[in-house]
Amino acid sequence: MGSSVGLALCGQTLVVRGGSRFLATSTASSEDDSLFTYDCRTAEKKSQENKGEHGQPMDKGSDTILASAFSKSGSYFALTDDSKRLILFRTKPWQCLSVRPVLRRCMALTFTASEDKVLVADKSGDVYSFSVLEPHGCGRLELGHLSMLLDVAVSPDDRYILTADRDEKIRVSWAAAPHSIESFCLGHTEFVSRILVVPDHAELLLSSSGDRTLRLWEFPHGRELHCCHLTSLQGPVEPWGNQRFAASRIAYWSQENCVALLCDCVPVVCIFRLDAPRRQLVYTQQLSFQHRVWDVAFEEGQGLWVLQDCREAPLVLCRPVDGQWQRVGESAAVKRVSTELRGHWAMLEGCAGTDDGFSGLYKASFDNVTPYLQRKEQRLTQQRRKSPPPGPNTRTKRMKKEGAPLRGSS
Repeated sequence: MGSSVGLALCGQTLVVRGGSRFLATSTASSEDDSLFTYDCRTAEKKSQENKGEHGQPMDKGSDTILASAFSKSGSYFALTDDSKRLILFRTKPWQCLSVRPVLRRCMALTFTASEDKVLVADKSGDVYSFSVLEPHGCGRLELGHLSMLLDVAVSPDDRYILTADRDEKIRVSWAAAPHSIESFCLGHTEFVSRILVVPDHAELLLSSSGDRTLRLWEFPHGRELHCCHLTSLQGPVEPWGNQRFAASRIAYWSQENCVALLCDCVPVVCIFRLDAPRRQLVYTQQLSFQHRVWDVAFEEGQGLWVLQDCREAPLVLCRPVDGQWQRVGESAAVKRVSTELRGHWAMLEGCAGTDDGFSGLYKASFDNVTPYLQRKEQRLTQQRRKSPPPGPNTRTKRMKKEGAPLRGSS
C-alpha cells in the first residue's frame, strides 16, 4: 500500500520508480555513469487464459510497480507489479534475470540477508519465497496470516521472518520452520503499515501504524520498549490535526543512529535518534516541505535523500549540520540525478494524486444502537399520542380486566 512512487538506495545506486517504470543511476558525481531504465509493460507475460480461484478470468493488471527492494549488498534488485509478477535484476551490470508469476498481488518484499531468497508478502496474507540462485524456480509457501500482509522483514542473521498485517499484529516466525512462532508484538490499535529491523541492533524492531504511533520493540520476546505518539510532537509546523495517517517509510542511518519517518498525506519528515542503551527513541526535529514527499532514503556518508512532487527540484539532499538537519545546496550529484528525473518526469507525473495511501485499511465502526434507540423513542411517542389520557373510567376498566375487586363491592 501507500504511494506507487518510490525511492531506493543501496551504496551509491539510486532507483526511482513510478507507475510501471523505474530508472537506476549512481549518486557518484562522475558524469559517465550509465542510466538504466525498465518498463514492466515490456516484461514477459504469461498467458492470461488461466482462471482464477473461483473460475473467473484473472485480472491482467496495469503493470504498476507495487513494491521493490535491494539485496543487502546491492547486487540484486527485485520488484513486484499488479500484473502478479516478480521481476529479478542483477545490478552489476544491470540485467533482468527472470520474470516469474506470483499467485496474488504482493504488498511488500525483501531479500534474505544471505541473498539466496526473495520473500514476497501478498494481500491474502501469505509469504512465498523465491530462489535468487535459481532465478526461474517456482515460489514456495512459507507462512500465512488470516489478514492482509502490509510488510515483511528478516532479521540480520536470517533467523526470523517478521510480518505485519492489517489486524494490528506483528508476528515473529522461525525462518527454518515458519510454522513455529517465536512471539507476537502486540500493542498497535490499527493496521501495522511498516516494520524495520534495526541493522546495528539485531534484536530491535521499529514499527508504525494507522494509530499514528512509532514503536520500538525487542521483537524476540514481543516486548514493547517505547511508544511515540506522533500527534504529540512539537515542531515549527503542526501538520497532524485530526486527520488519519500512517507511516509510508521508516529509514535508518547507522552513521548517526538516526531514524527518518515519512507519513502519507503529510509533507513532513520526522527525525528521531535511537538511544539503544536506554531502549528509547528521542525526537529531534521535523523537516517540512512545500510539496508532497513521495519517499525518503539514507545514503551512508551522504545524508537523507528526499523525493518530492516538484519537477524543478525532484530530489533534495539533507545533512546534519551542528546537530540539526538542513538541506544542502545542489551538489553535482543532485543536479545530475534531478536532470535525469526531469527527463523521465512522465512516469512520476502520472502518479500524482492517484494514490489513496492507507485510507482503505482503517477499521470501520458501525453504530446500530443509536438508530435503534431513536426508532424506539419515535414509536413510544406515537403510542402516547394515540392513547387517551388516563382518567377514572380508564382505571376502572383496567381493574376489571385484571380481576381486582373494586372498592365498595361485596
